[in-house]
Amino acid sequence: MKDNFSRNGALVRFIILPLCFLTVALLGGLRVSSENHTFIFIAPPLITLILAVLLMLLLVRGRLVEFSRWISNANPPWINISHIWMLLTLFFATAQAFNSVLPERGLLHWMFSAFFLWTLWNNQFSRFDAGRLLRSLVVLFGTAFILKHLLLASLYSSDGGWLNQLAGALLKGVSLGTLDAPVFAPATGYISFFALALYVTGLLLLTFAPEHETKAVGHPVVQDYLELEPAERLAVREVILADQPEPARLEGSTRS
Repeated sequence: MKDNFSRNGALVRFIILPLCFLTVALLGGLRVSSENHTFIFIAPPLITLILAVLLMLLLVRGRLVEFSRWISNANPPWINISHIWMLLTLFFATAQAFNSVLPERGLLHWMFSAFFLWTLWNNQFSRFDAGRLLRSLVVLFGTAFILKHLLLASLYSSDGGWLNQLAGALLKGVSLGTLDAPVFAPATGYISFFALALYVTGLLLLTFAPEHETKAVGHPVVQDYLELEPAERLAVREVILADQPEPARLEGSTRS
């Protein structure tokens, strides 16, 4: 069973996750034209790269990404290379996930960007675990998806009802065109939904335990100890034994 657990963990981490994040990176910037239904690829703006860096820091704090264990001198070279490749795909998938829910231009683009930036920056100073982080990300991306692909898409749709057209004309008149946004085919919303669902699934798979015993122990101090290299573990044990009283150390040495 331990061998099967190790193989499944390697399959998820080295094959499934990179393919999942690569797919998100390709679909996050994909749009469908409303005129001739052709595919349009929109490169991620600079703000999405900044948001991706902030979210990667949160993933590290939430222990979904563990640099010290994934990239280490104790690992074989091919494992370090595979982990680096997986982290690169995760970064670009994160940027494209933001790209899929950000309006393409105008005042709404900067309003959404400020909302994401403020939320992620505040979370840098709060305490949370992996489960709470995943729940907050689902709410964050879900809210942005509903606002862009449901409310705003219905508002700017040319074939919507008279109320939608009237509201759109009023908003454009009040904002002097600053709320203007390109209109895409409804298929764009389906592509964005699939990309976001795939991205969240990839984050859930990050919690899949690899061939390591750290998940079997619940205390964070013990987990940090198990993530150390053998020489560092030996140094920690020597410090702990040095702080014990003399009879306890003699008893421990007799038992060993």
